[in-house]
Order: sequence, then structure tokens, then C-alpha cells
Amino acid sequence: MRAFKLFATSGGQTIELPPSGTVLVGRAATSDVPIYDPTISRRHAELSRGPNGVQIHDLGSSNGTFLNGERVAETTAVDGDVVTFGKVAFHVREVTPAVARPAVDPGFVVPPPSATIVRPVPVADEALQAVAVARTSAATQLKVEGDSLEVRRARGLAVLLDISKELSRHQDVDKLLQKVVDITFQVMNVDRVSILMVEPVSGELIPRLSHNRLGDQAGGSRHVPRSIAQRAVDERLAILTDNAATDERFKGKSIMMQSVRSAMCAPLMGRDGRVLGLIYVDNLTATNSFGDEDLDFLIAFSGIAAVAIENGQLSERVRREAVVLSNFQRYFAPNLVQQIVSQEGEIQLGGTKRPVVIFFSDIRGFTSMSERMSPDEIAHVLTEYFTEMVEIVFKHGGTLDKFMGDAIMALWGAPIAHENDAGRAMDAAIEMQALLQTLNDKWEAAGRQRIEIGIGINFGEVFAGNIGSEQRLEYTVIGDAVNIAFRLCSKAGPGDILVSDSFRQALPDPPPLEPLETIELRGRAKAVQVYQVKR
Repeated sequence: MRAFKLFATSGGQTIELPPSGTVLVGRAATSDVPIYDPTISRRHAELSRGPNGVQIHDLGSSNGTFLNGERVAETTAVDGDVVTFGKVAFHVREVTPAVARPAVDPGFVVPPPSATIVRPVPVADEALQAVAVARTSAATQLKVEGDSLEVRRARGLAVLLDISKELSRHQDVDKLLQKVVDITFQVMNVDRVSILMVEPVSGELIPRLSHNRLGDQAGGSRHVPRSIAQRAVDERLAILTDNAATDERFKGKSIMMQSVRSAMCAPLMGRDGRVLGLIYVDNLTATNSFGDEDLDFLIAFSGIAAVAIENGQLSERVRREAVVLSNFQRYFAPNLVQQIVSQEGEIQLGGTKRPVVIFFSDIRGFTSMSERMSPDEIAHVLTEYFTEMVEIVFKHGGTLDKFMGDAIMALWGAPIAHENDAGRAMDAAIEMQALLQTLNDKWEAAGRQRIEIGIGINFGEVFAGNIGSEQRLEYTVIGDAVNIAFRLCSKAGPGDILVSDSFRQALPDPPPLEPLETIELRGRAKAVQVYQVKR
């Protein structure tokens, strides 16, 4: 089969196609060919060798794939064509096929002198440990002095102990990852260090930190060969390659690796055997620069780093949960707070538009009543009243939005929606009016004044979210539907429950309702139809 290569018109980057299979081009670091340009989609296109040229398949990219200036979905490019991904163009050139080399035996045998040795080392769930291999190398990049291997190993263990103590002092994950990179440069003679983390939901390897020996950022981990990194994570292997640029098993998988000569990587394993990420080191100029001691040390170091990272992630989760609990347990039922804490990814804490039931209740004539009461009496009445009413809101799965003087604002459907939220709100309103009569009988028997409340309920789309800072968040809703509910409450007389037509339609099994006259609202062209719950 004819062989083809793609050369960037701007120079530098090339794309070499393997004899079989496809090559993924995209902006994601895990692409076979990562192209870091804003016009490139994360998964932009797939390329493969065809009998007469390069087969191109666009993957629904935002800015398109073009052949000689014409946008294409699927086509074949031949020698002399120009293929453009977004705004990044490549010349297609036919090249002389490389002479096939024998497949490498899975077992570790000594290869010819010019070959590359890629040594996978299984990583156990409980502890990271190297497996003996056929070749041992005297080369080492560890900054651990000693006249013999035993002395260097003993001193290496002492270094690892010091590293463990140092990493245990850090709980912020970002600072911890930076410390891991710094320590790597301190104990090993390497040119670049990168850390990639596994995204929990998608499982994708995401670059987190990458630096060269001068302390500069090393291209956002673009240089990390995807084929090596993905294999290390998928198979939970620690890998050493003596000459990555000539390794047939990785050649063509990631063109960004062509500057890499010697490299090692080891997965960061969590306590449950889950791969948290990957630590990768390389040297750009010297082949055969890493040896068994280096790989053993990197495996042990990655185990210590993984424990520290996992502890840091746990600390961050605990801190987040503490913030959530402190901000929300005053407003939500205890079981709902636990849902919020455990379902971080399912709740849009930043705010979103959603249909919500808005509930207002207000004590009728409270202003004139409070003029005849002392401050202590007012506080005592409101505390007892609010305690009972809020308990009903929580009982029916509602959210306490806020107290406004003697008024209560509550929500159903935010931040977590339940089946039949409208019915829950209706049941809460009816129970409130019934319980208040019981409270009034008790208060009257004790010589205290009776109180009456009016309730207004509406259903509609609002903006629901947090207002404030991470230290102090107030969950609330904003929108026209809130104004309608508030107006209904202000129109409700003692013992009344007034509901809007939209709320009535949301009720699966409405109680007996009596239509009232429509009410006009400022800024609304159409009057609101109102219904009263029959007593």
C-alpha cells in the first residue's frame, strides 16, 4: 500500500499515517495528532491510509475540514492536495514506505543495538512495584549517590520517606501537583515533567501541569506521547522507552513525540485500584538515559504521590461539602441537603432557568398586631409559628427560600425537582392552614392573640441559582413568576389560598377550586386568572 505524510504549511508539524487503523486529529491532548489551535475541535477528523491516498472523515467539527479549499465530510486526498482542519493547513505528500520490521516479542528479550526497548511493568492495586526484566542498565538519572546498588537503594528509600512527609503537608491539589513536579526535578536529571489526570466522568486524560528543567511551562503536556500515556493508564503499566522516536509500536501514534528520546511514565493509582492520572518524565537529547533504578524509583514515587493526591481530593470534597452544608442546611430539608452534597455534578449551582413552584404566605394584620406586643412577644410568636410552618415545607419536599418579616417564601422544583412538585406545594399550603387553627386554639387558651395567614402560589419559569460568594451563598429564584406569586399572596384574605391558572394546570389532582376575578399586574399586558381553594 502506498504511504503518505501530511506536512503543515507553516512548517514543524507532520502527520505520519500508520499502515492500518485511523489517526484522530483534534485539539484534545489525548488525540493521536493534537493540534492546539482554537479553530480545531476536540475531535476534529479521522485519517487513514487508502489504496490511492489519504482517507479523511470529518467528525462534525465546528469549523470544518477542507480539501483544496472546499469543505468536505468524507473524501480522499492525494499527493499534492492541501487539507485544512479549521484554519490549519497541511500538504499531502506520497513517501517511500518504511521497511517492515519484525514484531517485538511480548516477553522481554535483548533487542538489536539500534532498537528501542519499551518495558511495561505491571502495577499492582495495593502497591506499586517493579517486575524484574531481562536487561539491567547501569545508567541512572537519580541524584542519589552511592558506590553500590544496595547503598543507592537504601538512600533512595530515605529520599522517598522524606518525600512522603513533604507531600503529606499539602492538601490543595493544585499546589500538591506543583510540589510533585518540583520534587521530580530535585531528585532526577530529566528535561521535562508532566502530570495528566483522569477526568472522572469521561475517563479522558487531561493535562494538568507540565514544566521543563528551567521552570518554564512545557507546552501544556503536548509533548506527552498519547500512545504511551494511554497504554500506561488503560493497562496500568509503568513504561520505560529508551528511544521513543524509533519505536515502531508508537511511531505515528503521536507526532508530538518525535522530539522525545528517552521517557518513563507511571500511573497514579488510588487505593481502590482506580487510576487517578499519570506522571511522565523524559530526556530530549540522550538515548538509553534511564535504567532500572530510575523506573523503580518512579514507580515508588508515583505511589506516594497518588496517596497524597487522593488525600488532597478528599480534603477538597470535605471542604466543599462543609460549604454546601453551612449554606443550605438552613433552607432545605436534611434529606435534600444530602442530595445536594452527593449530586454535585447534577445541580447547576451557578444558576439555570427552570420551571418552579413559588409559594408565599403572610400573616394578615401583623403590623397593627405587633404594635400592641412587646419585642419579646413578637419574637416568641414568630419563632413558634415559623418553626411549625417550615417543618411542613420540609415535610413536603420544599425549599425554604427566605423569611421576609412575617412572610415565608418557599419553592418546589429547585434546586432538585421531584415528581408532582405542584401537588406537594398544594398539600403543604392546606396543611399549614389546618395546623394554624390548631395553634390558634392553643394560643387562645393561653391568653394569646390568634393569627391568620394568606397564601399565594404560582408556577412558572424562573432563574434559580446562588447569589453571593463561595463563603456565603443565598439560593433564590428571580423572575416574573415570583412577582405573580407575591401578588397572589397580597390579595389573599385570612385563611385563603389563592393559586394561578398555570399552577392549577400543573396539579395532577387539584382540590375544589373557585375561579375569582382576574388581577392586573404592572408590566403585564394580560391579566392573571386566579383561583381560590374552597374551604
